[in-house]
Amino acid sequence: MKVLILYRPHSEHGRLIEDFIHEYQTRHSTDHLEVLSIDTREGSATATLYDVMTYPAILVLQTDGYVQKVWQGETLPLMDEVAAYARA
Repeated sequence: MKVLILYRPHSEHGRLIEDFIHEYQTRHSTDHLEVLSIDTREGSATATLYDVMTYPAILVLQTDGYVQKVWQGETLPLMDEVAAYARA
């Protein structure tokens, strides 16, 4: 499984997500997070591909690209919940 985070770095939720990423990587150092800015071509294309409309967004993707779980908006999930999906 892959955890993908889409967000806009220089926005009202930028610091919130950056703190989440830092804390997640501290607690779950073996997990890998892929972080994309929606202001980049790749980030915008990825958001369109997965039909993400609200930011920030955290997606858990299977190896074939199927979306296992999505959280959108400023209410972030528990880190352990993300880790449980990522390790499934």
